[in-house]
Amino acid sequence: PATPQFAPLPVGRGTLQAAPAPGALPYTVYLGNLHSQTNHSDGGAELDNCKGAQDPLTAKYGPDAAFAYAHKHGLDILVASEHNHMYDGSDGTNANADPATATGLYRKGLDTAAAYSAANPGFLALYGMEWGVINKGGHVNIFNSDQLLGWEKNGKGELLADVATPRSDYAALYTLMRERGWIGQFNHPSTSGQFAIDGQALGYTKDGDEAMALCEVANSTAFSTNDRESETRRSNYEAACNKLLEAGFHVAFSTNQDNHCANWGTAYSNRTGILVPNGTPLGRASFVEAVRARRVFATMDKGSQLVLTTNGRLMGERFTNSGPLSLVANFASTAGKQVAAVAIMEGVPGRGGMVTQLSSEATTTFTPAPGAHFYYAKVTQADGNVLWSAPVWVTQEGR
Repeated sequence: PATPQFAPLPVGRGTLQAAPAPGALPYTVYLGNLHSQTNHSDGGAELDNCKGAQDPLTAKYGPDAAFAYAHKHGLDILVASEHNHMYDGSDGTNANADPATATGLYRKGLDTAAAYSAANPGFLALYGMEWGVINKGGHVNIFNSDQLLGWEKNGKGELLADVATPRSDYAALYTLMRERGWIGQFNHPSTSGQFAIDGQALGYTKDGDEAMALCEVANSTAFSTNDRESETRRSNYEAACNKLLEAGFHVAFSTNQDNHCANWGTAYSNRTGILVPNGTPLGRASFVEAVRARRVFATMDKGSQLVLTTNGRLMGERFTNSGPLSLVANFASTAGKQVAAVAIMEGVPGRGGMVTQLSSEATTTFTPAPGAHFYYAKVTQADGNVLWSAPVWVTQEGR
């Protein structure tokens, strides 16, 4: 299918050489892996000795090694997202654990990330936590908390964290995140049995809507030892992300690697693209601002970009419209990749229904029915790699 002319936006590593094309959007794309582990939890194992999740705090490599590795291999952003309940050195609860040791390790990770970013302008090292458990729970990445959250206590009854958060109480977590200004990502969500609110899986709250900005739509396998970007095993979570959108969450799509082995960002070519205004340095503040604005796309091919624009608005925006709506899927490839299929998807926030395909054209103009809608673009390349834009949320006025 034909796609509109769209020059690739400058990318992080090309900032010094690349200039925006005339008329291009005024953003630079930074490509990141927003979900990985090191030996601050159950990751960081050497590739030739990595068989899965590691015993907490035992593997060879920590955040310092992870950031340097990702930087060397061309990423612009790496998030070390450590399991919040493993800072006691246990996958269960360590009755002999020292709270100061647990919280001190989290602060050490924050300091390591800040120091690496400061010493390497143009690369963003982020340190945060993957909160929660899988069984009757769900994993949430929290990107910008300077405090460790947890529910475990040692044998003396001392909290092994800075802030007490009840296990698997997502309503309470979302409220705390909103109050503190923390932003989150739904990690590898399931369509059932996770992120429950009042017994409802993927349940919506207003606080959750404000705090949760991203949803992993597809990941390479978490225990890959591939370091040539050729891992074939992956998981797709688009159905769960669509359920979250239909529940009313305003989430954009991300794609990450959830690395547990020492191959941070090199298992496959998938990246999450973050759009930062030209001239604004990449840093924690500009990252948080971009994610909060949902200026994000997910791509299984690091050389390709997808930006949805709508009546002069950018993906991630929420606006009221009257009259026709023109949705444009702007695709670009720095490697000459071809598009095999375009899908413009539509849904209704808060309906709890099914997301459906509106169009197979990269430029689609129509007049929506009155009411609330969301739309996103999905592009499949001829090589099979897929990209997802962030949605736009449109309230159509009555005719």
